[in-house]
Amino acid sequence: MRFALDSSHQDFAASIDALLTKSDMPSVIRSWNDGDTEPGKKLWQRLAETGVNGLVISEEHDGLGADAVDLVVALEQLGRHAVPGPVVETIAVAPTLLASVAPERLSALAEGSLATVAAPPRTPFALDANAVDLVLLAQDGTVSLGVPGEAKASVDLSRKLYEVSAGESLGSADFSAAFDMGALATAAQLQGLGQTLLEVTTEYAKQRKQFGKVIGQFQAMKHHLAEVAVSLEMARPLLHGAALSVRDQSADASRDISAAKVACGDAAYKAARVGLQVHGAIGYTMEHDLSLWLTKVRALLTAWGTPSEHRARVVEALVAS
Repeated sequence: MRFALDSSHQDFAASIDALLTKSDMPSVIRSWNDGDTEPGKKLWQRLAETGVNGLVISEEHDGLGADAVDLVVALEQLGRHAVPGPVVETIAVAPTLLASVAPERLSALAEGSLATVAAPPRTPFALDANAVDLVLLAQDGTVSLGVPGEAKASVDLSRKLYEVSAGESLGSADFSAAFDMGALATAAQLQGLGQTLLEVTTEYAKQRKQFGKVIGQFQAMKHHLAEVAVSLEMARPLLHGAALSVRDQSADASRDISAAKVACGDAAYKAARVGLQVHGAIGYTMEHDLSLWLTKVRALLTAWGTPSEHRARVVEALVAS
């Protein structure tokens, strides 16, 4: 199995990174946190113009018809920049569901519409149901249009969660494939979030002084940062391997996705903990940009399957093999 990304993947990642780098992401995120979604929606429209929204949508429905490797390449970049909104739901989960029950709705997603999905009990709430064009409810083998209800709080202020009740039925569908795509895309987001936290923390350690010495020169500090770097590098092959399993329709795809979700989540959480320790008291403040990445990591750890659920899936698959 070949894990290395080719030049087309690298160029695609670079184009997304360039777009988001010049978009003043902290400002966009804070506006979304405060209920002003317009800056975020304008950003989403620019992303749609690059093809990100239609990655896994067929060309027949105005998408790119790309594979899972392209998906994780894009989602890692969206994670790096902590893009607000229903990232996983719009790009990965909703297209997978609609392809089997309402393909006529796919073109709107490819063109920039936002979608969210609730799927009790695994994913009981719909993310940002107040700010999207399409709400879906997947329950008991049926996909329905969702009707948003009561809002729930999240540790990440950019993630507004809503209870959803069933509206018009769109048809029957097996949710397992959509769940796997959600878990894979979330793993990619976590990988990107962890990478940014490592970079920001390393840069801070090069500048912050204590006792007349830059803290990055302390051996203990170097060890902490090195452990984060190793964790992220060890998680990436599992992420890319899971994407290849999905692309190749491997019988082990679900197992590989769960392994990637656990590894990327653990690495991102370690990056978050070390980032907070290195930054000290300022890292606890909402005013510091670090908080925007820290809280998203914490929220995504349990999104589209908890760590314990995914560990159990890996164990079950290994025992059965």
